[in-house]
Amino acid sequence: MSGLLAIVSGPSGVGKTTITRAVVDRIDDAELSVSATTRPIRPGETEGVDYFFKAPEQFDEMVRRGELLEWAEVFGNRYGTPVAWVNERLAAGRVVVLEIDVQGAAQVKRNRPDAFGVFILPPNEEALLERLRRRAREGEDVIQRRFAEAKREIADARASGAYDVFIVNDNLESAIDQAVRALQSRRGVPGGA
Repeated sequence: MSGLLAIVSGPSGVGKTTITRAVVDRIDDAELSVSATTRPIRPGETEGVDYFFKAPEQFDEMVRRGELLEWAEVFGNRYGTPVAWVNERLAAGRVVVLEIDVQGAAQVKRNRPDAFGVFILPPNEEALLERLRRRAREGEDVIQRRFAEAKREIADARASGAYDVFIVNDNLESAIDQAVRALQSRRGVPGGA
């Protein structure tokens, strides 16, 4: 079976992490990508399992050498996808799943046009706003900022050309099934899509 580099993206509150984990669980040879980061290791995390922890200078060197498929700075720390790690998994016939944002997906598609992009959409804007509120993690001002960001991210995803499939998550099981079928179909697995 040939390897597949898969991208899964979607705005906050759409269920992309739940869908991504389910896809990895349901496809026997799939695994979630391990990112390099400059963020300090936290209790309970394992090098090479949770992240590849790098000093800022090491990360800079990886960027200079073109050793990252994509990278970004988030809240003062940098995160990126190591090319060598991905290529090793793909050569072994694995499905490597990257859960990344639209900007990262566009970088990956530029570097690897064969990557298969899946974007998870909410059923509608009202449902997304309700899901963000149901999380009960933040005040209304933060929720409204996340909502505005989500709408921008959806528009950017549609315009980016990085996504091959858009899946509406109006029913979690159905969305998971659609994502699994789309990836399996891309690999030529019978019964996919």
